[in-house]
Amino acid sequence: MTFAALIALLVGMCLLLFRSLIGPTMYDRVLAVNSFGTKTVLVLGLLGFVMGRPDFLDIAILYTLINFVSTIAILKFFRYRSFQVPLVRKTDAAPRGGDRNG
Repeated sequence: MTFAALIALLVGMCLLLFRSLIGPTMYDRVLAVNSFGTKTVLVLGLLGFVMGRPDFLDIAILYTLINFVSTIAILKFFRYRSFQVPLVRKTDAAPRGGDRNG
């Protein structure tokens, strides 16, 4: 049963790799890579269970954190074209209500 689950996960990972290479938009590709990372965590957990090595669960948790942070960083980079937060938005550039000094 666990072998069938492992095969199903590997087939799903192959389909996600195909989607990440052929995806029509950038967001489809980012979603495919994020899903690939999630399936990798599942494979690590399944291998840890089958082999009787609970250390694999620690590695899976660490990989989950790396996957989450990298996805947020990639999406932020593609939105702002920089990793720095913009100080002033373009819509709020003009002050409202006159002079603020007096």
